[in-house]
Amino acid sequence: MAKQLLKIRQIKSPIGRPGQQRSTLIGLGLNKINRLSELEDTPSVRGMVNKVKHLVKIEES
Repeated sequence: MAKQLLKIRQIKSPIGRPGQQRSTLIGLGLNKINRLSELEDTPSVRGMVNKVKHLVKIEES
């Protein structure tokens, strides 16, 4: 069974956001605008994306 990958792109800056959101972005492998990270589609990654959904965009695979 092939693993599903999520392509996550950061579209906004974490400046002025709570430290927890900044840490979540770093955990997703993002730290600059327009960075792209490909992660395995797991419930934990989905939860992290949900916490910073206003700062990231999920792109089509």
